[in-house]
Amino acid sequence: MNNTKRPNASNDVHQKITDRIIAAIEAGVGQWQMPWSRSGSAGVRPVNAHTGNRYKGVNVVALWAAAEFIGYGSGFWATYKQWRNLGAQVHKGEKANLIVFYKKVEREVEDKETGKPKSETRFFARASWVFNADQVDGWQAPKPEVRSPVEILKHAEDFVAATGADIRHGGNRAYYRPLSDHIQMPHREFFTGTTTSTASEGYYATLLHELTHYAGHERRLNRDMRGRFGNRAYAMEELVAELGAAFLCADLAITNEPRPDHAAYISGWLDVLKRDKKAIFTAARKASQAADYLSALQSTAPVVALHSENGARA
Repeated sequence: MNNTKRPNASNDVHQKITDRIIAAIEAGVGQWQMPWSRSGSAGVRPVNAHTGNRYKGVNVVALWAAAEFIGYGSGFWATYKQWRNLGAQVHKGEKANLIVFYKKVEREVEDKETGKPKSETRFFARASWVFNADQVDGWQAPKPEVRSPVEILKHAEDFVAATGADIRHGGNRAYYRPLSDHIQMPHREFFTGTTTSTASEGYYATLLHELTHYAGHERRLNRDMRGRFGNRAYAMEELVAELGAAFLCADLAITNEPRPDHAAYISGWLDVLKRDKKAIFTAARKASQAADYLSALQSTAPVVALHSENGARA
């Protein structure tokens, strides 16, 4: 019998996840620490221990926030039933962590132009509850692939090159300019290391942020959030780039340092998230789309099973 504590699944899944992420953002404001730029399990993309699939979209941010809030050190998660299928047992009294999956529903509606019935596909958010590997006994995580710092940076260099982006160096600011469709980066010597990351990691983390902007160009993903987010649209685009860079840094094993220069956007993010319970879902989905788009440009990229936000869950 499952004696673990499971929250009421009837609660609004969008609001519950948004509230947790807001709390995580607010907790890190003083040190510019966001739930996607901290140490611990936030350094890797959360993975479902049963399927081996990586989570995507808002589930990545939600699980990173949960890991930070509670202090989990593992990046592996699974439902109670999935842990049982793996021969593991969730510790008695442990609380589950909320994620979302989308149930695909086909229904017949009237075509407004012809008046005839047509099939329409809609996706409805459903709550799912997962436990971290730190909450179970009887399971051991697979040994991670060990790569040297040289190999990691070479992989990052190859990843960037495969995007074909026009990257120019000079000046002391990093930005993407849609009009000329180019990325401007300071020379590598401009970046300095910290206690947790090297100068090279800082360079690539910044470049991945700008590449997320680049992926949103009208000739690529054609990302546009102006209508929905009004005068906060620019701040929300920065949130997409922040998340996209975090996802890619995790995939490329690059430490993602917090960016104090983005502190000005935090109040805008919080304002939108508090007003719109689905805003973080939109931003995370668009960030995942950008990460997937850039990854798909890798001619020699390994085939990795990814969690789908539309339908199946990891």
